[in-house]
Amino acid sequence: MGYPLRRLLLPLLATLALAGCAGQSMIPGSSGPDAQTLLEQANQQSGGEAASTRLEAADILARQGDSTQALAIAGQIDPQSLAPAERVRWALVLSDAGLAEKDGWNTVRATDILDSGIEISESNTQTLRYRRGIALGLINEPEAAAKLLIQLQRSDAPYELTDDIWAPLSQLSPTALDRLAAGSSDSLTLGWVELARLYRASGGDVSGLFERLDQWRSRYPDHPANRRMPQDLSALRQLEGQEISRLAILLPESGPLANIASAIRHGIEARADDARAQGESVPALTFIDSSQQNIDALYAQATMSGAQAVLGPLNKDTVSELETRGSVPLPTLALNYGEHPRNQATELFQYGLSAEDEARQAAQRAYQDGSRRAGILVPSNDWGSRILSAFRQRWESEGGQLASVVSYDPSGSAATAVRNLLDNKRTDMDMLFLLALPSYARQIPPTLDFYYASSLPIYATSHLYEGTPQPRADHDLNDVQFVDIPWMIPDAAVGGTEALPFVSTYRRLSSESDPGLLKLNAMGVDAFELARRLPVFRALPHTQLFGATGNLEARDDGRIQRTLPWAVFQSGAPQPLLTAPNPALTPGPVLDSESDAGNDTSGVNGDGQRRGAVSPSGESLNGLDDESFGSDASR
Repeated sequence: MGYPLRRLLLPLLATLALAGCAGQSMIPGSSGPDAQTLLEQANQQSGGEAASTRLEAADILARQGDSTQALAIAGQIDPQSLAPAERVRWALVLSDAGLAEKDGWNTVRATDILDSGIEISESNTQTLRYRRGIALGLINEPEAAAKLLIQLQRSDAPYELTDDIWAPLSQLSPTALDRLAAGSSDSLTLGWVELARLYRASGGDVSGLFERLDQWRSRYPDHPANRRMPQDLSALRQLEGQEISRLAILLPESGPLANIASAIRHGIEARADDARAQGESVPALTFIDSSQQNIDALYAQATMSGAQAVLGPLNKDTVSELETRGSVPLPTLALNYGEHPRNQATELFQYGLSAEDEARQAAQRAYQDGSRRAGILVPSNDWGSRILSAFRQRWESEGGQLASVVSYDPSGSAATAVRNLLDNKRTDMDMLFLLALPSYARQIPPTLDFYYASSLPIYATSHLYEGTPQPRADHDLNDVQFVDIPWMIPDAAVGGTEALPFVSTYRRLSSESDPGLLKLNAMGVDAFELARRLPVFRALPHTQLFGATGNLEARDDGRIQRTLPWAVFQSGAPQPLLTAPNPALTPGPVLDSESDAGNDTSGVNGDGQRRGAVSPSGESLNGLDDESFGSDASR
């Protein structure tokens, strides 16, 4: 995105603007004291004098390329102890080191000076606003980032912003794009929004995308993106003619996974039919029964059918075997995750409904909200152990600690589990991570209230929500925060059904299926959309899909990671979670931005076993409580 070059230039502008404030050590190669000497000197000082000396040391380290140390030192300085000119210099040093270390939060903290009323030169203001825009993207605030960077482009800031704008803009949901367009009627913003919409609507049809881009160019001849198209879009030119025209889908027609496969297939076919009806270029689908042949024979059959890519297999063991290979015969999107730490096979992507993703997201959210000591309630079985491990790994990597961990008996007393959780730990714990099915989860908040712990924030996975609003049954879950797929919480996720991804397919499937099946249908919808975009994912590894099951992005090993929307129970029903993480660090006024399901498909049942989805007729979908399917695809 060009930032490393700017990093060399912008501090020089700051130096010139703040001449006389820095001392001799501001100039590389000067005879002034070195950073270590200054830090030792600061230890003998106090107040503003010590802060100024540490700032000098941090600036020297930053100029020497030691951004890690510069960030650590500048981040510990209290800017209130500095004079106004030094506070500007601190903001420049901290934001520069923060971006170099990809520390968005410290960069946003530094750029809060824009709202302080301190006099800042125009060039430094633009520098800090630019860095704030990049940092907002790093902390997962793409809407605010895009808006601020477009404002900079409108004011003719001296940066090449096309790729910097496109990075967050291409991540925005249709609802966010609508908000961005509604907030400004100028051709610059509208041109960007329309470009992003074209990109989102293209699916895997690269040739069709560039035909529509030619029309966009004629409507916006003076747009900056017309003069220089974002690099990611330009890179798609090499994919013209490589679109997938036939997709082989490997699903079992018999055996323990057959019912799950049937629900996924229904989602695939429904989405393909709707896309075709809307005039999109859709690959032909060849379904191959995977229950009767080994994987090599299945690939041979897919190749003979003329397929350019494969969707499947569904079996976890087969995916685990594939990911140990060097490559696969055809580009493949598996419908499960392997068991190894990393996927080793080139051209192999993996996608499923992973509860581990939900646990990691809960850990990240709670930490950003300011919590540091977690309490955990998970069922005492293999599923609970896996989710606990995922939460703990992310929580501790963020810097959090575990105050209390209880693995409860799902058929036992919730009161006993809560009492064990709180035993001698009540004053230490500042949040609770909850993994539970609805009937058990509903008992937790009242029990916490009984033990005078009603103020403890609760973060949960999607498994506590049955998929349809039940205010009377769920009123005890009020104030519990949880994640779920957009199709299960349309009001909370996107503001209503009309804004859902693939809404026509949603209407069709939601009228046919109970919520338990709808999750599997949604998985089929997103699997189809991901599979037909495989050439794009291969060319642009960080491509995202705003899907029925969340925001989907491929990791560097080909595993698709889901980010789900948050909701909070209010009056017994899921509502939008309007509070941004870590509100002290969220965008300030300078941005001029607005603040932005039936039976569960997985989990554990009353006797401690993981619960499977149930069809409208009451038939168990046996694969979801079968280890051969595995937790990653279903939970």
